[in-house]
Amino acid sequence: MNEIISGCITAIHLILTRDPSVMEITMLTLQVTLTAVLIATCISIPLGSCITFREFFGKKYVIGVIQTLYAFPTVIIGLFCFLLLSKSGPLGFLGWLFTPHGMILGQTLLVMPIMTGLTISALQAIPKSITDTIAVLGATSRQFLFTHLREARFAIMATVIVGFSRAISEVGAAIMIGGNIRGHTRILTTSISLNTSMGDIDMSLALGFILLGIALLVNIAMGLVQQR
Repeated sequence: MNEIISGCITAIHLILTRDPSVMEITMLTLQVTLTAVLIATCISIPLGSCITFREFFGKKYVIGVIQTLYAFPTVIIGLFCFLLLSKSGPLGFLGWLFTPHGMILGQTLLVMPIMTGLTISALQAIPKSITDTIAVLGATSRQFLFTHLREARFAIMATVIVGFSRAISEVGAAIMIGGNIRGHTRILTTSISLNTSMGDIDMSLALGFILLGIALLVNIAMGLVQQR
C-alpha cells in the first residue's frame, strides 16, 4: 500500500514539475499511438466496409481470420516487423528499425485487425430494413456507404477507442522494434518495464498512473464526441 501511495505522490510531483524526461516520453507515446491509430482508422474502416458490403468467395473465412487476429501476440508482431525492417529485410532500406516510424508500423499492424473486425461487426448490426430502404431510394455507392457509416457511427467511434486503448498499452512489439532507446524510442510502457526490472518501483508506478491518466482522458474526450 505504501508503494502505491508513494507512486501517486511521485506521479503528481513529476506532472507538476513538468519533468523533462517524463514529458519527452509522454509526448513520444502520444505521437506514436495517435499516428498509428489514425493510419489504422483510415485503412480499417474502408476495408471493413468493403468486406461487409461485397460478396466474394471465402468471405466468411476472411472474417474468421480477421477475428482470430484479435488475439495475435504482440511479440510476434514485433518479430515480424523486426525481420521486415532489418538491414537484410525487404523494407530495410527505409531505416525504420529502432525508430518511432518502425514503432508506428508495429502498432498499426497490431490494431488493424481489431478495428477492421469491429467495423465489420458494427456495419453488420445495422437492420436489414435500413439497408433495403437506402437501396430502394436509389442511393449511389458513395451515399450507400456514408449512410451506413453514419448509422453505425457510435459503434465506429467505439472501435477507434478500442484501437487506441490497445495501441497505447502495447509493450512487447515496442521494445523489439524500437529498442527502448532513451531520448529516441522510449515510451511509457517500455519505460515502466525498464524501471520495474531495475527495481525503481516508485517511478514505474508514477509512469503507470500517467499512462492510465492519458488513456482515461482520451477515452473521456472521445466519449464526449460520441455523445455529441
